Amino acid sequence: MTEHTEKVQDNSTPDAPRESAGAAPGPVTLVTGGTGKTGRRVAARLTARGLPVRIGSRGARPGFDWEDPSGWEAVLEGVGAVYLTYYPDLAFPGAAEAVEAFSALAVAKGARRLVLLSGRGEEGALAAEEKMKATGADWTVVRASWFAQNFSEGFFLESVLAGEIVLPTGAAVEPFVDADDIADVVVAALTGERHVGRTYEVSGPRLLSFHDVAAALSGATGRPITYRPAGKEEYRAGLVAGGLPPEFADLFDLITDGRNAHLAPGVQEALGRAPRDFAEYARKAAAEGAWDV
Repeated sequence: MTEHTEKVQDNSTPDAPRESAGAAPGPVTLVTGGTGKTGRRVAARLTARGLPVRIGSRGARPGFDWEDPSGWEAVLEGVGAVYLTYYPDLAFPGAAEAVEAFSALAVAKGARRLVLLSGRGEEGALAAEEKMKATGADWTVVRASWFAQNFSEGFFLESVLAGEIVLPTGAAVEPFVDADDIADVVVAALTGERHVGRTYEVSGPRLLSFHDVAAALSGATGRPITYRPAGKEEYRAGLVAGGLPPEFADLFDLITDGRNAHLAPGVQEALGRAPRDFAEYARKAAAEGAWDV
């Protein structure tokens, strides 16, 4: 799962700003999912450089919604570059077609640089990548493993606070990537010419089982956190009970079938440095109060 469900992709909040304040004049960078895990980090980094940013979310003005093409032209007005993050996930039906339509409109409206947040090993994500590339834009793909921040900013947060992470992942391993690393790669791609036409597959520096994750979180928080493997149908039923799409359960196949059980060099390739370790992420998140109760 990416910004997708951001892995797990960006959710938008209703109080997003319309435009970055005090930005220098010039083409705007549109950050779709601009209030989500990677989106808000990308927006903050661009704003800190004095670059004009527009947040793409339902609550922004103009608003942006992947399911409402009637608002797309307005949000693309004056935009020179776009960070594309699709919600809920590029693996979902219709995602590739939506990315294709929005990317083509962005190019027609004058946007030249498109950077797509994609997912490792996802057939649907690969289809979306190809459709974006076919628009003729200067493109970059950032193909991410699952986000470390899922444990502190969203999907798995309640489980961590409850002290037990229950997931249908068995003994599988995943090289969780820090959303700050993703944001750094995305900003480099949005602002640097050498990243055009590149696909960066990004991961953390080591493979972790969910037992390893629980141990790292226990160490960072100072309280016991355990991991309990669950059956897929048990987990699917829990998603439905919580009002979430049951299809989210299928995204765990990206972990359990081993297709992504290897490290990726994208952070080093794009930034010239190693990716941050999960333990470093956990210590930082704990120090910032992510799991305070």
